[in-house]
Amino acid sequence: MTSTYAVLSEGLRKRFGEVDALRGLDLAIAPGTVCGLLGPNGAGKTTAVRLLTTLLRPDAGSARIAGHDLLRDPAAVRRHIGVTGQDASVDGDLTGRQNLRLFARLHRVRGPAERADELLDRFGLTEAADRPMSGYSGGMRRRLDLAASLVRRPDVLFLDEPTTGLDPASRGRIWEAVRELAAAGTAVLLTTQYLEEADQLADDIALMDRGRVARTGSPAQLKAVLGTQIEVVVGDVDTMVDAAAVLDRLTGAEPSLDRERRAVGALTRDGTLTLPRLVRELDAAGVPLVDASLRPPTLDDVFLRLTEERAA
Repeated sequence: MTSTYAVLSEGLRKRFGEVDALRGLDLAIAPGTVCGLLGPNGAGKTTAVRLLTTLLRPDAGSARIAGHDLLRDPAAVRRHIGVTGQDASVDGDLTGRQNLRLFARLHRVRGPAERADELLDRFGLTEAADRPMSGYSGGMRRRLDLAASLVRRPDVLFLDEPTTGLDPASRGRIWEAVRELAAAGTAVLLTTQYLEEADQLADDIALMDRGRVARTGSPAQLKAVLGTQIEVVVGDVDTMVDAAAVLDRLTGAEPSLDRERRAVGALTRDGTLTLPRLVRELDAAGVPLVDASLRPPTLDDVFLRLTEERAA
């Protein structure tokens, strides 16, 4: 690859009739990393994947995939990528082994039988290799589909919601495969509705909204923007004001009061605040405490904040 990035797009745009599906997509993914592309439904994630995999032609902008120009040399781009879409690409009438051998021959891979056997073993499908794929479970089909996208050992792998509907064990197998690919140098673009999945796998997150990347950063960086959620539950509703004063002094943020639960909450970006200190401060203020917690934010919280800002 001649570029620092395995995927580099600048200002990609795509319009369908009156709808601007992409309004200037800027994205950079380094080799050997996983980028999680997240966003609400309709944000443009699938359109972005279809553009970057040459299935659609952009109306404007540019991109280089594995060092090749997306517009000038789409054939070269296709030779260096693997794609696992939302719908399975394997043939239900063929066995798992036949599917992978077929893909290997289509991609002119040396030793197609050996490569098929290697992938069947890697994804735990050897015992089912000679059964028709139509009899596979959902998790097995998804693993076979991912194996098919790896027949050619791609420089860049695009995964569009690869684990939707899978049980935890099947999801874990795919997570393990993605980590191994990234460790071996493959760049992975992952779209997912499971924010825990992005938190577990992604080195970087690109949060999309209305056809653009609204925020980028590592999972830790994005969560740090929100801060830590503090909540205390007091024994006497009359002491909620005193508890709020303590939280205000410790965090500098305006606390929220839930009188029905006798709960007082606040956000803090102070990484030095600990639970023992919080309890000591409340005790010193004479606040009868029932419960206290400091909860780090999740990607779900970040996603919900983006959704709330979009609605506003």
